[in-house]
Amino acid sequence: MKPFIGITGASGFIGSHLTENLLKKGYRVKALVKYNSNNFSGWLNEIDYSNKKKLDITFGDIRDYSICENFIKGCDVVFNLAALIGIPYSYLAPESYLDVNVKGTLNLLKASNLFKIKRFIQFSTSEVYGTPETIPIKETHPLYAQSPYAASKIASDQLTLSFYNSFKSPIVILRPFNVFGPRQSQRAVISSIINQILSSTNNKIRLGSLWPERDFNYVEDSVESISKVIELKNIEGQIINIGSGFKISIGDVAKIVMKITKKEVEILEEKKRIRPKESEVKYLLCDNQKSIDMGLYKKNSDPKIIFEEGMKKTIKWFKEKIRMESKDYQI
Repeated sequence: MKPFIGITGASGFIGSHLTENLLKKGYRVKALVKYNSNNFSGWLNEIDYSNKKKLDITFGDIRDYSICENFIKGCDVVFNLAALIGIPYSYLAPESYLDVNVKGTLNLLKASNLFKIKRFIQFSTSEVYGTPETIPIKETHPLYAQSPYAASKIASDQLTLSFYNSFKSPIVILRPFNVFGPRQSQRAVISSIINQILSSTNNKIRLGSLWPERDFNYVEDSVESISKVIELKNIEGQIINIGSGFKISIGDVAKIVMKITKKEVEILEEKKRIRPKESEVKYLLCDNQKSIDMGLYKKNSDPKIIFEEGMKKTIKWFKEKIRMESKDYQI
């Protein structure tokens, strides 16, 4: 029998895609969605799966330990994707990021120990590396927080590792590099570029810094790699990068979107979109050899083609869904 999977943050961008992926593979999934008075399940309302009996949606908040206990009871494997993630907002509300990303992780780890689950998979981020000393970035690269968000994720990673070292908790830490695709918030740069270009009436869009380079990964490719971690043997205590090994600048991303949409626009620099100088990570490039060796990722001879194919699918989705959210910049 396949293990029973728990996913926190399941109603979000990556969480909903991971939930959908696992349901299609025949797993039973227990999805934790942050409580709201409207009983709204977020992107889980739009996922594609045939057997609705295999999905159990529960509402709560990982900052509440009793919620974590009730959620984890009965699960075999838990993916922790619940987090505050917006970097700009972390400048304004750093305490909230510590509360959710660190205290919430602690609650889940304690509950996981109580019920002796088989594997706890903590979602990290490539932002914990900061502007790298060397590239591509290996899992052993030093950690350097350039934003309160990154600091909160470093803290939650170290807390997760401490449970492995102190209690032999069966943890694994995944560090996805920049993920993009359908369902992503317009606060993310690729979604913002696509939506602005599609909705532009004056052939102008507003962006922040164009020079930073990122290792962008299409969401369905990322969750396919991530889902394989469930069945891997003897990987407790490991940190694993999830990325393509291909980087591209924000400016070049905009050019690719223009090429695919066949719409030329002028890019205007908007000061409120630019991060503080010492907070901006200059470039991120994944060393994915470990994930390749583990069978999580297949090396492709031309990752740029894979990136552009993902961009085409993402643009198609935004066109079909007409996701024209507020054109004003949101932190």
